[in-house]
Amino acid sequence: MNYENRLWDVSKELVSVAQGKKYADLVITKAKLINVHTAEIIPDTDVAVVSGRIALVGDATHTIGPETIIIDAAGLYLTPGFMDGHLHVESSMVTVTGFARAVLPNGTTSIFMDPHEIANVLGLEGVRLMHEEGKSVPLRVFTTIPSCVPAAPGFEDTGASIGPAEVREAMKWEGVTGLGEMMNFPGVLSNDEGVHEMTRETLTAGKVVTGHYAMPEIAKGLQAYIASGVSSCHESVRAEDALAKMRLGMYAMLREGSAWHDVKETIRSVTETNIDTSLCILCSDDTHPDTLLERGHLNHVILRAIQEGVNPIRAIQMATINTARYFGVDTDLGSIAPGKYADMLLLSDLARVTVEQVFIAGIPVAENGQILVDLPDLKYPDAVRQSVHLAKVLEERDFQIPAPASKDQITVRVIQVEEAQTVTKQLLTKMRVTKSCLQADPAQDIAKIAVFERHSGQGSHALGFVNGLGLNAGAVASTVAHDSHNLLIVGTNDADMAVAGNILAEHGGGMVAVKDGEVLALVELPIAGLMSDRPVEEVAAAVAALSAAWRKLGSTLVSPFMTMALLSLPVIPELRLTNRGLVDVTTFSFTELFAEEETL
Repeated sequence: MNYENRLWDVSKELVSVAQGKKYADLVITKAKLINVHTAEIIPDTDVAVVSGRIALVGDATHTIGPETIIIDAAGLYLTPGFMDGHLHVESSMVTVTGFARAVLPNGTTSIFMDPHEIANVLGLEGVRLMHEEGKSVPLRVFTTIPSCVPAAPGFEDTGASIGPAEVREAMKWEGVTGLGEMMNFPGVLSNDEGVHEMTRETLTAGKVVTGHYAMPEIAKGLQAYIASGVSSCHESVRAEDALAKMRLGMYAMLREGSAWHDVKETIRSVTETNIDTSLCILCSDDTHPDTLLERGHLNHVILRAIQEGVNPIRAIQMATINTARYFGVDTDLGSIAPGKYADMLLLSDLARVTVEQVFIAGIPVAENGQILVDLPDLKYPDAVRQSVHLAKVLEERDFQIPAPASKDQITVRVIQVEEAQTVTKQLLTKMRVTKSCLQADPAQDIAKIAVFERHSGQGSHALGFVNGLGLNAGAVASTVAHDSHNLLIVGTNDADMAVAGNILAEHGGGMVAVKDGEVLALVELPIAGLMSDRPVEEVAAAVAALSAAWRKLGSTLVSPFMTMALLSLPVIPELRLTNRGLVDVTTFSFTELFAEEETL
């Protein structure tokens, strides 16, 4: 099936069909058209399609021939296909193919992925593998090239790096629309030459630079960040953040994923001000397999905006035409108009965003929640499946934290997490010294945390403490540990922490929960330690078992493994742990675990 007819190759056909000189391949009749150009519903509208593109919107009676497929859409709403402006496919824990199979029935027809998770493990080759896979599925997969690999140079060790030369090369790839989220905003603000060289390569190629400005400071810093050429940001968590960005001409991407539920707050930038919504984009960022199956994808994000008071047509604009315009693909996508690709949805309930049928290039690809087309069975190279390299088998002693001097208790810097928040706090707390060492203290909801470098096998690791996960027994481990994706282990005792880490090394990566030396649940993610090539339903079942195991270990967080996965990300305030040590993100410097001592 051909989903990619260029406009200039079929323009004569479109002209002929529009005038009734040639018959359409497909005509949808009597639909209630959601016109995202004018923000109105146009009743009893026909759409004629030929060679994958729209020839006519209006009365299409004269385009119907004996072989034209006719779909009666009376009583249904016809909308453009939904477009996700920022996401990481790897967070779904399945490949691009598995992701397409999951989201197409929910109405997502285009995505703009930032594969910086696989980039931190495999570099530009990993990005290329996912980008090329995207060409084999009906979902339209666009790529933004990761900008921060590593996310924080000098503070962590990754499996690869991407610099200006790699960005220059990748900007030539067909389907690359920009630079991935520029998390290194301190590098932008300090005029780091390497950072600005990457944005320069992107801008000179005529592509957009997507952003990640996670600071509450929206005066000088935000102004400077936007002045550098960064033109969007998905990190707003307050209404005033989103509003400030839009007022400065920046696209505000409002995020609603599995763990980060920002729409409730950020959409107030629109509902309480009545501003023009042209610079608002809805996105998912990170969505787990269970969320995709239970709630859907962009259909759920649009629904959340509607539930918070946004007019349904405006909400659909935020996931269609606004996204297409930002990435410069609106000549082909984002609306139902002559010349555009016939990427369209039929909805039975506009307010509930109930998707009945999905078309890409006029081809039915999903109906009633089921995929209708065959997707390729792509296999990743064996080398991609062997990405966990530890220096040695882990032992209990690898997790010991000796206390300085001879004290009964000592003040420790603890990473404090809050549910559904990307930010952490620095908690200073007194901890008891036992046999000259510090242990986890479940009574205070303090677990031990460890990060082991897993890319080269060089063996570096660091230890610390975390509060707020709710663990009272056992240990959990993950090779999904943003953004360097080293081996991250959290636990209440050293023995289970060692077992958890070794299990993942044996299985090529994933996530695991352990209690008393026994595996409670295991999610195998052998592709770069991030993804599985199994169907999304199987992965979702494994994730559900993992969630149940977290609850057995005491955690009541909604998405604890996602919260855990950010504990090693040293670009979001305040305190994080990487394989090199404890990082104070507010000052971008290493800090000591013990607050009362200069050194260990």
